[in-house]
Amino acid sequence: MNSSFTVFPMSQRASLEPGKTFKGKISIANPVDATEDFAYKVSVTPYNVVGEDYAADLTTEYARSKITDWIKIEEPSGTVSPNDVKEVWFTITVPEDAPAGGQYATIVVSSDRDEQATSGVAVQNVFEMASIVYGNVAGEIVQDGEILENNIPGFSAIAPLKLSALISNNGNVHSDATFVISVSDMFTGNVILPTEENEGQYNEIIMPETTKYIEREVSSLPAIGVVKVTQKIYYQGDLSVQEKNVILCPIWFIALVVLTLAAIVTAIVLTVKKHKKKKRSA
Repeated sequence: MNSSFTVFPMSQRASLEPGKTFKGKISIANPVDATEDFAYKVSVTPYNVVGEDYAADLTTEYARSKITDWIKIEEPSGTVSPNDVKEVWFTITVPEDAPAGGQYATIVVSSDRDEQATSGVAVQNVFEMASIVYGNVAGEIVQDGEILENNIPGFSAIAPLKLSALISNNGNVHSDATFVISVSDMFTGNVILPTEENEGQYNEIIMPETTKYIEREVSSLPAIGVVKVTQKIYYQGDLSVQEKNVILCPIWFIALVVLTLAAIVTAIVLTVKKHKKKKRSA
């Protein structure tokens, strides 16, 4: 059974109003090199995040996953031919008494169960992809959050360079944090980031009543050298700027320097001992 399907968009936002409906869609693509139709099933699950690393939880129901009961899939099963795309529409019917703020769910697309007999044992493979729905119910919206950390290391021995941040959201709806990163060579002044392919800017969604740890990797840096790194974070009207000169020095170079210094010290010690020995013999 073909399992190399694609679901897009990977996430979408829905502005919701109590007592009204919202209509959205996802698309399921069967690649051109597929050898058969792709049979799919569509379902809805809660979307929650756990811990600062935002591990996805698609099973736990909570106050901000009520939207799962409001979503109706118009065509919950079907097939997609090779090199074709199928649109699946869904409707969100918002209750009159829906609480204001964020509501989150996933539209999950799964393949039919593929049962194959292997040495007399039935093996079941279920392939799934999901599109996250970030709903925002109109009403008393609270925007409250803080940039807790904005970190750039002063030294990096292992590529790529890792920048990090810690951001809290104490409000009742998701909000965006915008990161802008720039890197230049301290000695030549050459701009390493942004480039034509990478603008050095990206957004992170911060879920309500959570704290998110964010780590970003910067590659295409010189193996040895010093680079000037700036990370700007824009979040809920606040701006945090961190700027550092970062020393780039791989482990193998450090080991080489240590061995060289050890060899020099050993040579000096042996020379001194040899010199003392000659003086005593004289």
